[in-house]
Amino acid sequence: MSGRHSGGTGSGLRITALPKTLKMIFKLAPRQLNDEIALAKAEIKRKGIQLGVAGAFFGVALVFIALLVIGLMVAAIMGLATIMPAWLAALLVSAVCLIIAAIGALIGQRKLKAVMPLVPEDTLRGLRHDLGIAREGSAFDPAVLDPNSEQYKAAKAAKEAAAAKAKAEKEAKAAAQPDLGPAPTEAELRSRLDERRTHLTGVRDELGRELDVKTQAQALLATTQARLQVGKAQLSDKIAGFRSSARSTAGTPTSADGQNLTGQIKNRWKPLALLAASAAALAILVRRLMKG
Repeated sequence: MSGRHSGGTGSGLRITALPKTLKMIFKLAPRQLNDEIALAKAEIKRKGIQLGVAGAFFGVALVFIALLVIGLMVAAIMGLATIMPAWLAALLVSAVCLIIAAIGALIGQRKLKAVMPLVPEDTLRGLRHDLGIAREGSAFDPAVLDPNSEQYKAAKAAKEAAAAKAKAEKEAKAAAQPDLGPAPTEAELRSRLDERRTHLTGVRDELGRELDVKTQAQALLATTQARLQVGKAQLSDKIAGFRSSARSTAGTPTSADGQNLTGQIKNRWKPLALLAASAAALAILVRRLMKG
């Protein structure tokens, strides 16, 4: 799997890496979903084979049940043959079976006719009528719901033509796709899913760290304090340099030189004072967030 995402371990600001992390999640999630679907298909295929084997054993059991029924019939015939001729006993048992089968078939036919058709035609027709009105309003022709009308036949032909066109487009699209080789096995899918799942876990944990307001505020405060310390050290060095240069200068410094030195110090102190005020405001905001 290309493009491995390395989890950040530094203590600096990571909010700038948020777009990259989200992009990585959006890239890995569809692949994970596709492999999950492929794994589901493989499992369904494997279970279908197992179901077929189970059905074969059930078929064998049904065959032997049929043989059992036949054996019982033979036993009945042979039992009756002890008190009457064998042919008459067989004919009598067959007649009883025929009568039972005929009665069952007649009752089943009557029940089936009573419930035919199985679909609720009136309800379906009403739903189609309502949908037609919702789509076309007063322009909807209820005649298209009558199977014997010309409008129904024309609408059916148009629907079949649209279905054939969609099928042809689907086949053409499938033929245009590149050959990706043999499909991965179930073991390969499981291994790939476990690897990507571990990867996604790391990405999700890093996303949580990047979205943690307190952590980001603490990192920003630490960075600001470090910059403030560096600025103070630089300012101290500059002031020390100014003092040493003033002492080494021959004669008494003029008032213009003193004003110059004071102006330089003020110009360099303003940015540092602004930075210190910003750091203090940020520290107050972070403290309120932590208390909240």
